Amino acid sequence: MPKMKTHSSAKKRFKVTGSGKVKRFQAGKQHLLRKKSKKAKNNLTGSTLVSKADEKRIKALLCI
Repeated sequence: MPKMKTHSSAKKRFKVTGSGKVKRFQAGKQHLLRKKSKKAKNNLTGSTLVSKADEKRIKALLCI
């Protein structure tokens, strides 16, 4: 059986931490920033963890 291929868009969007959790960046900071407050934009900065409900599906895309 051939090797599993990693989903190309998933490998650009997600990273796996040392403990095996999946890390992602927050959405909503690409455009339409004029109407968002400085506080709202700062809260979207940085990364967060993927929810437990989606973690299994994303790990399948990453072949983990």
